[in-house]
Amino acid sequence: MSSSLVKGFKISFVVLVTLIIWLLPTSALGIDGLTIIQQRMIAIFVFAALMWILEGVHAWVTSVLIILIMLFTVSDSAIVQLIDPSYFPSDQLAENSKGIMVPVGLISYKSIIACFADPTVMLFLGGFVLAHVASKSGVDISLARVMLKPFGTNSKTVLLGFILVTAIFSMFVSNTATAAMMLTFLTPVLKAMPESERGRIGLALAIPIGCNVGGIATPIGTPPNGIALGGLKEIGINIGFAEWMAVMFPLMIVILLISWVLLLNVYKFSSKRIEFKIEGGAKKGWETTAIYIVMGMTILLWMLEKIVGINSYVVALFPVGAFCALGIVTSQDLKQIEWSVLWMVAGGFALGVGMKDSGLAKALVESIPFGSWNVMVVLIGSGLICWFLSTFISNSASAALMVPILSAVAKGMTEQLAPIGGVTTLIVGLALSASFAMALPISTPPNAIAYSTGLVTTSQMAKTGVIIGLISFTLGYIVLISIGQMGIFG
Repeated sequence: MSSSLVKGFKISFVVLVTLIIWLLPTSALGIDGLTIIQQRMIAIFVFAALMWILEGVHAWVTSVLIILIMLFTVSDSAIVQLIDPSYFPSDQLAENSKGIMVPVGLISYKSIIACFADPTVMLFLGGFVLAHVASKSGVDISLARVMLKPFGTNSKTVLLGFILVTAIFSMFVSNTATAAMMLTFLTPVLKAMPESERGRIGLALAIPIGCNVGGIATPIGTPPNGIALGGLKEIGINIGFAEWMAVMFPLMIVILLISWVLLLNVYKFSSKRIEFKIEGGAKKGWETTAIYIVMGMTILLWMLEKIVGINSYVVALFPVGAFCALGIVTSQDLKQIEWSVLWMVAGGFALGVGMKDSGLAKALVESIPFGSWNVMVVLIGSGLICWFLSTFISNSASAALMVPILSAVAKGMTEQLAPIGGVTTLIVGLALSASFAMALPISTPPNAIAYSTGLVTTSQMAKTGVIIGLISFTLGYIVLISIGQMGIFG
């Protein structure tokens, strides 16, 4: 069966399931008082989930479709026939500001479109511009050379250095770009090592481990972090850049050290020395100096957010404006920004807006007795579900699906969650769980890049990924619950 036929079947299946849910009587879905608009939001949510899981189209395309479908079907600027009051029961109608009867729960079209320019999306835009400029100018190569130098040539310390440097780059640069760059440095080293050297496998696996774990350390390190922060911001909880790093950076270091020890013992080196020869570097000239200054100022402003009073979302636009004004970023450079990731994140935010503004989130809370559930079952169970989903689909998609649901769940468990940090522990836990899913070549782009070396088998990646993933998952929740009890996060 051809790939296009398979894709066509997947899309047809998703559309069929979506239409069935869309057209069923509202009473068939088992939620008391469910409105037609809320039913449509459930159908849109199912459409998103199935499309992301089955990959009928690219993940970012699904996100754009979510926003488009919401605008045309559940917004206050939807197709007139779809929101005609005559098709809605009288108890599902209310007067709008103009005194016109309209369906209850219509979502402002401005709110939906605003998801494309949500502050969290802007935060990632700033990070992407920084990463692109560093790569374009060769600054990233110069930084990598400087950072790897202290680890010498001893095979054990080189492995440690490679993991740590990969992770540090992933704190600010996309995981995919970091993995590609580090593989470029590593490829000649791997080729020079004998085929019998098992340490080569450990070095190759250091790429996805460093990338996936490194992403947790900053709000811009990976999209699930931004999705979680965006979800929290919607309910009035703001976690600053430095505040996030104060918790996640130490956690990242601990997990990386454990990973290093594991790789050393599972894939032992027979060679005692490894030498990296990193060619190229930053171009000479005023532009490179300007890049270092702007990058330094941006990171400093992020760190001093509480002191200077400029939030991290606003700071993220500083390098965008500075580099554009200096001519370092051109219109061609802007075309190379990872817009697909930004749109992917925007789609997740749109789902959250839809569930909240349509009243669906409230309806779910009132229909399911979350208050009687064991809080740890919800906390750990949701994390495991997100971890499992992220093993097979985009971690951004997993977070985008889970965050709106858990935000609604948290409202029904306020008292139970309070002793362990409230909704923050629940939502941030999802972001970490998504990042710790690294068991298969399809789990993340860095995994696929490591697998492409031909040095790592699926079973080796799965064994290492599951062990490190479970250790990371356990440590992550221990840290979140501990700081939640101390009230460190908002």
